[in-house]
Amino acid sequence: MYLDQAKKAEIFGQYGKSATDTGSVESQVALFTYRIAHLTEHLKKNHKDHVTARSLTMLVGRRRKLLKYLRERDIERYRALIKALGLRK
Repeated sequence: MYLDQAKKAEIFGQYGKSATDTGSVESQVALFTYRIAHLTEHLKKNHKDHVTARSLTMLVGRRRKLLKYLRERDIERYRALIKALGLRK
């Protein structure tokens, strides 16, 4: 599987408060970004996989909602996260 417990702990440790911090907005957005990148690569090879395309669209929407929430609550954390993840905003 592409996302095991060790990889999740690494993502949460890098972007969250600790390796077990799974609830913060930063760690969730980082995990979604990793999953979005993986699904995008999958769809480049399997362009007829409509179920994965729909899942990717829903995942992008979830990430966008979390980023909007973070932008409204704390603009500095939002800017730092966008810069760290390399997102276009």
